[in-house]
Amino acid sequence: MTEELRRLAEPYEILDLADGGKASFRPTSWERGTMVIRPRYAGAPAEKVIPVLRIHVWKEDKPFFPHYWDVTGKTAQAQLVPLLMAPGYRSTRITVTKFGVAPRARFSVESAPV
Repeated sequence: MTEELRRLAEPYEILDLADGGKASFRPTSWERGTMVIRPRYAGAPAEKVIPVLRIHVWKEDKPFFPHYWDVTGKTAQAQLVPLLMAPGYRSTRITVTKFGVAPRARFSVESAPV
């Protein structure tokens, strides 16, 4: 059985890291949904609906609006969701590191108690 995801409200704030880039934050809440992207590669459809994980964070970790990150990488999502489903996830600091460039990029996700 597949989960029915709703379209997340804009604005989108994609967690877009350079190769070797890191982002560190403390989650306050999270939600799963979809968003529409407009791929630019040859032969791409005009629009594509993709799954996204929106992680709301403390203002101290991301002082500019909106106070969330939209994670689109499936390998990052696969590592983040179990951490966010754990009791006490709000008391952790999560660090995401990107290795490589899209579409072959991979992610390392670490968590530590605050």
